[in-house]
Amino acid sequence: MKKVFSNYGSKFSSLCCNIFGHHYAVSKRVTFHIKEYKCIHCSKEVTTNVSGNLSELTPELQDINVTLHDLYQKRHRTTQNVA
Repeated sequence: MKKVFSNYGSKFSSLCCNIFGHHYAVSKRVTFHIKEYKCIHCSKEVTTNVSGNLSELTPELQDINVTLHDLYQKRHRTTQNVA
């Protein structure tokens, strides 16, 4: 049987994204300014980089986002407890 699914969803969804562009929705809020997005059609994941542009979510960027999220949470937890 022929494989119907690619890395980012079905071939039809990937074709639609190639023609019309991706439709991203926020999948995770890392910090106030940095978010992870996922295409609702083909499941491609991207994140905001240092300059604020979207870049493909690599394992390295995922690790950076997890660490940044942990630091962000620790910082805001301590400031909320003091106030």
